[in-house]
Amino acid sequence: MTAELTATRPAPEASVLRGRPGSRALPVAWEGVGRSFTQGPARRTVLRDVDLHVRPGEVLAILGLSGCGKSTLLRLTAGLDAPSAGAVRIDGTDVAGIDPRSAVAFQEPRLLPWQTLEGNVRVGLPARTPRGEGRERVAELLELVGLADFAHHRPREVSGGMAQRASLARALARDPGVLLLDEPFGALDALTRMKMQDLLLHVHAASPTTVLLVTHDVDEALQLADRIIVLGAEEGREGATVTRFLDVPGARPRSRGSAALAALRSSLLESLGVDSHNH
Repeated sequence: MTAELTATRPAPEASVLRGRPGSRALPVAWEGVGRSFTQGPARRTVLRDVDLHVRPGEVLAILGLSGCGKSTLLRLTAGLDAPSAGAVRIDGTDVAGIDPRSAVAFQEPRLLPWQTLEGNVRVGLPARTPRGEGRERVAELLELVGLADFAHHRPREVSGGMAQRASLARALARDPGVLLLDEPFGALDALTRMKMQDLLLHVHAASPTTVLLVTHDVDEALQLADRIIVLGAEEGREGATVTRFLDVPGARPRSRGSAALAALRSSLLESLGVDSHNH
């Protein structure tokens, strides 16, 4: 790697992106959402009876064991898939097809290798954005995520953490009312992951959109979320549903050594079938 994650410029003031047209945080509603898949003669239910209203501007973390339907729920919300039952609504209207009100960032940055970081962020701009406005918007976002000095680097020339910063900036370029994050820091080392968590908090303060965060990391959920839901199966029924949801106490940023968070951590691990005494 020719550029390190720590080699970034100071973050801009949190007011940089406030009040931009299109950046209003939007509510999300899952109303009786289910998703089943046909495999030959069999039909497999992944999600069922998911009911929850997500408040505008909140950060909601979605926990659950691997294969429980976390990413499926995110795909349904983005319009990348359609529910077999129920409805997904953003700001009171149904999601039908890829929805311009939301943007997605995945575990892998998925940057275009032939483009610079600046070019990759530009890809996220809404269609027909005037050139001058787009140039200004991309510069703002690169500044926001600490990559202004690396705008002309290509993905292979920067660290994994920096590539993920560029991916986040690209998603924000759409001015989404809802930001969907599918284990965005799962492939990073522990230290870089903590730095990215801090960055996400800064970005949310600067551009307060609604955030749905799929994660397998209980500590990450406790650091970032206003509320947490756990997806899981109920005995004797096929498919995952919301088996638990809770409010996370304390304003962000939260102390990682908080006793209240430690108690919630143990409780959440037990909800996931993990012996908290071994972690």
